[in-house]
Amino acid sequence: MSRITAEELDRKFDDGEDVSEYFDWSQAKSGEIGRDLFLVKLREGTADAIAAEAARRGVPVDQLISLWVDDRLRRQSDSAAE
Repeated sequence: MSRITAEELDRKFDDGEDVSEYFDWSQAKSGEIGRDLFLVKLREGTADAIAAEAARRGVPVDQLISLWVDDRLRRQSDSAAE
């Protein structure tokens, strides 16, 4: 593995050069989707509507969806307890 300064690495990367020789790939780890991360496919219109509502409220889309899911689960739990 070659050594390089951070500035030189940034320049090479920004210029589109292959910088893979500067990384120790034997130490690389892949991320795993945890219990708190889901991939949800939505119709384009639905995704657009959610993004617009999130922008209107000034919150990130994932935060809005999380709030909605939490609210729905809480209401469902409350009605099941009755």
